[in-house]
Amino acid sequence: MSKLLGIIQRLNTLQEQSETGEQQERYFEVNGKRICQVKYSKHQDMFEIEVFTDDKKKNSFTFDNIDITAIEIYELLQEHV
Repeated sequence: MSKLLGIIQRLNTLQEQSETGEQQERYFEVNGKRICQVKYSKHQDMFEIEVFTDDKKKNSFTFDNIDITAIEIYELLQEHV
């Protein structure tokens, strides 16, 4: 549960820093390997998760809910532990 709370805190910070009007982004890693990048757009009030894969295919998902976004990131990170 504490990992999920940490993810939510990072996403909240992402939202708070978007007050400048610019799109904000964060990376999430496991053992130094980037798993995904999360972008937040204040204008659209949306989170976009871009998943990094070994085959270089671009997988991205868009969410309008911080909790669902956090759960998706948590599950992605758990796959690589």
